[in-house]
Amino acid sequence: MYLVIGATAHFGRQAVEELVAAGAPVRALTRTPERAELPEEVDVVRGDLTKPETLPAALAGVEAAFLVLQYGMDVAPLLAAAGQAGVRRLVFLSSGAVVPGAEQQPDVIAQYHRDVERAIEASGIEWTFLRLLFPAINSLTFAMQLQGGDVIRAPYAEAAFSAVHERDVAEVVARTLIGGGHAGRAYDLTGPESLTQAQQVGILGEMLGRPLTVEDLDPEAVLEQMSRFMDPEFLAALFGLMAQAVGKPAPVNDVIEQITGHPARAYTRWAADHRADFGG
Repeated sequence: MYLVIGATAHFGRQAVEELVAAGAPVRALTRTPERAELPEEVDVVRGDLTKPETLPAALAGVEAAFLVLQYGMDVAPLLAAAGQAGVRRLVFLSSGAVVPGAEQQPDVIAQYHRDVERAIEASGIEWTFLRLLFPAINSLTFAMQLQGGDVIRAPYAEAAFSAVHERDVAEVVARTLIGGGHAGRAYDLTGPESLTQAQQVGILGEMLGRPLTVEDLDPEAVLEQMSRFMDPEFLAALFGLMAQAVGKPAPVNDVIEQITGHPARAYTRWAADHRADFGG
């Protein structure tokens, strides 16, 4: 049995679908099974990582689990329950902000994910880390703006990222969960090309047949406004990562192709797959 933790979030849901397509027995952990809307082949169970008493039943008979965590969540109760249940392998969706080999990470996002990685390493359970910096689904934040016009307003319009299609992530998850040869590996996942946010908006405009433009906002003003209702340290780290990505190409590798057997999907493919989200 393969367990997906965070099964109704973007990456978890797609991972479930890939595992089902591969014919693997899948269990999905969610706080609200009644709203999961997952394939009927899936064993959907109620569970909450903040309520350790709900975990033993979900982990019973599980060989390997895929873990997606909300930032700041304590992984210790899950690791204790997984160890007691005899789970053999964990695949963790970590952050591409992690600096390999650094004892002290450069920001709170990298530090949190590296601390989780260390806890998993210390658990004695076989592990694989998937480090993802810029998922293409981040572009969904543009969709609401496009309902009111053809201008996207965002800070760091010239920051470049190699956006990763969530379906590629899901395929990598399925193969690292089911297949061998991935124990003790940390993979940096990238898309096939480096694109600035402005270039991404241009691709969205071509897909929609609309002449979209980008207004580059003052990062300090946006950060101050967003910090009123979001974690200021987290936001500062996020804005720092974007600032570092201005004026230089994003790293691109072929890890996804090595694992899945096909090149990573381009941003144009992601845009086409999400046409409906942008009103197209």
